[in-house]
Amino acid sequence: MDQELISKKELLELTGISYGQLYRWKRKNLIPEDWFVRKSTFTGQETFFPKTQILARIDKIKNMKDDLSLDELADVFSPVGTDLSMGRQELLERNIVSKSSMELFARTFGNGPVYPFTRILYAYLLDKLLRAGDINLDEGAMMLQTIKDHEAKFENKNWELVFIRKMGISSFLMIVSPGEYAIEAGSKIVVRLNAAAVIEELKLKLS
Repeated sequence: MDQELISKKELLELTGISYGQLYRWKRKNLIPEDWFVRKSTFTGQETFFPKTQILARIDKIKNMKDDLSLDELADVFSPVGTDLSMGRQELLERNIVSKSSMELFARTFGNGPVYPFTRILYAYLLDKLLRAGDINLDEGAMMLQTIKDHEAKFENKNWELVFIRKMGISSFLMIVSPGEYAIEAGSKIVVRLNAAAVIEELKLKLS
């Protein structure tokens, strides 16, 4: 299904921001280039945006720009991880990851004294899905193994995690985003998560 679009004129009217602000945020990489969609209309070429994503992003920028510089905001919104690392105990104390999720994560990735951002992301993703009730512990272990087996191929790429069930059988896919795929009849997509969105969420929790 095609996502709903909003025109630039509607966006500026709805959010109360100026043309200059919009393009300044674009230059600062607060709004991705590929969100600016050029389409032909009866008046000529116009710019449109994915409505849900752009409205959520502008709301975050407006709420956070008094506390963070535009460069700091750009780092938060970047789909690339950071150099930040953190130990198991601090992750637990700050409630970034629960104890049960941390124990399950350690069975696949090891119980090192300090975890780099990428590994924190995987533990956080596991915890997020377990807390939501989207997966069980066995499925969580399967997800982590899938990520571990293929993480090198997806390094520094914007990828999506897709969790599928059919007749009680679970499967996980990792695809480069935006990507198209088809699944067999009778299968249900339980979860589809964009890694960049989870990275942004995690950065805000860690900051």
